[in-house]
Amino acid sequence: MTTLTWNDLPSHPDRWWGLPVLAAMRRDYLAVISAQRPLGDLVAQRILAERGVDLFDPELVRAVMVDHADALTRWERGPEVFAQLMGQSVLVTEGATWQRQRRMLMQAFTPKRVAGYAALMTEAAAAGLAQVREGEVAMDTLFSHLTMDVISRTLFSRPIGVDTGAAAEAVQVLSETALAEMFWPMTLPDWLPLPGKAAKRRANRLLHGLLGGHVQARRESNEDKADLLGMLMALRDEATGEALSPQEIYDQCMVSFQAGHETSATALLWWSWLLAAHPEAQVRARAEVDAVLAGRAPTSDDAAALPFLSATLKEAMRLYPPVAGLLTRRLTRAITLGGVRLPARTLVRVTPWLLHRDPRWWPDAPLAFKPERFMADAPHEIPRGAYIPFGVGPRVCLGQHFAVLEMTLIAALMLQRFELSPVNSEVPRPRMAVTLRPDGGLKLRLAARRPA
Repeated sequence: MTTLTWNDLPSHPDRWWGLPVLAAMRRDYLAVISAQRPLGDLVAQRILAERGVDLFDPELVRAVMVDHADALTRWERGPEVFAQLMGQSVLVTEGATWQRQRRMLMQAFTPKRVAGYAALMTEAAAAGLAQVREGEVAMDTLFSHLTMDVISRTLFSRPIGVDTGAAAEAVQVLSETALAEMFWPMTLPDWLPLPGKAAKRRANRLLHGLLGGHVQARRESNEDKADLLGMLMALRDEATGEALSPQEIYDQCMVSFQAGHETSATALLWWSWLLAAHPEAQVRARAEVDAVLAGRAPTSDDAAALPFLSATLKEAMRLYPPVAGLLTRRLTRAITLGGVRLPARTLVRVTPWLLHRDPRWWPDAPLAFKPERFMADAPHEIPRGAYIPFGVGPRVCLGQHFAVLEMTLIAALMLQRFELSPVNSEVPRPRMAVTLRPDGGLKLRLAARRPA
């Protein structure tokens, strides 16, 4: 049997060394990758000297991300850009450093540990929702506040306070900047008087000042608290007994704060829109919440008893995965994938946005909101690798249990208190920075529920 090579793969014509494609990626990354999809399940693309492939089949995705995980490293530009924002955290490190950090941090994010944060999550969400008034509500602002307060209380045992709006804006500035910088071969110094650099400097100063103050206060007080910062300080490598360094602790706090609130807020944002636009699903989810909770606050034990609510969240992340693209790896050695020999240094791209919407894996109206897909009696089995909102392989999101519990508790509290309806009939237009958010924000009409 003849083995094909990268040169045998289908591809679009290579014009001007791929520079127009690079420019188009900066404008609309998902549109560029979507244009690759009609060519097949394994599609080539060259940009300058880089050879890349896009994967559109779940089996191929699992083959490369799981079976050939030892042949992968991160695409260099991603870690280079994120390291400026989050230091040498587990999000960007590689090799032995990453393995050590991952091994240690897994102790802080087991389902049992995460369940211990549930009371802090509920407390933060209930406090935030108590401030919401009926009428038109900016949902992006609301969910950013709620999830930022959750991560602040979970990390530091303290509410985020008056810094919420400025901190949320800073995270968005850095997210937009990061995406733009990824499609340049290098990041120009931040001190240069270029567009966006001043905003990036201000955002970085604000976040580092906010988190640095919390971490420094804890070190000076020497308090022993059962929050995530306390857990990070207490972690020891089971193999060596080594602790995380002070800088590693700070960097992990930074990535937990930025990535931890942003992805959950984004998922909840799309979830709220979808429930507002599908009142029958909202009624069913609310009835389930009312039956299970009977008016009390939800706990970690309740999540398993709310299968339809969980299904609405999963379906929202299917249609609008918070991290919709930029799941890119580089091959450190040659591999054979789907009968094609790919050389070392090939870039491999996986795009959840397209996998989640492919009619082959989602045969029943793939673009429709159907939470029943994720119920136990669903008519179609979901192929492994077709649903990857938290990634796939060894680098699957460490905080996925945290995020799922947080979103479930916030969603339940929201449905207990409010009925959601659209302000208008316009479907929000997705816009990708690092996360996928509605372009221009999202407003919904909230009506307080009346006692029965």
